[in-house]
Amino acid sequence: MCSLELYGSCRGISFFSMIDLLTGKSTCALLADRHTVFVEGIRNLLKTEFEIVFVVNDTRSLLEGAMRLDPAVIVVDLSLSDTGPIELISDVRSIAPGTRLVVLTIHDQCDTARSVLAAGASAVVLKRSVAQDLMEAVDAVSRGENYLSAEIGQ
Repeated sequence: MCSLELYGSCRGISFFSMIDLLTGKSTCALLADRHTVFVEGIRNLLKTEFEIVFVVNDTRSLLEGAMRLDPAVIVVDLSLSDTGPIELISDVRSIAPGTRLVVLTIHDQCDTARSVLAAGASAVVLKRSVAQDLMEAVDAVSRGENYLSAEIGQ
């Protein structure tokens, strides 16, 4: 896990530019989920293709990390916030407007996905999806595209 103070910003000329040159990983991501085993599994999955800059398990740390690290992508559990998912997405978007959000959820209803995307998320991935689904979502949003798990609404 990286220290917020140690690594600075993910964008522009920074430590991460050096990582990109050395590792070929061009997208830095912040992961946020309350369940340590789950988020460590995601970290291990994504670290082969993306630079994982911080792992958090609460809303305050997520917002601080978004503000200080300015990651290209945040992968966040929809249920992380006690105030509600729409407020969480809105808070992240106001702090780090260029950051793309990949929202993980257990809810497969179209209404949930629609409201999350309307709030500013770039992707919605079901937690029960195969690992490749998450990889494709992070890859898509890092290229400026949106992504929706195929199983949503089925």
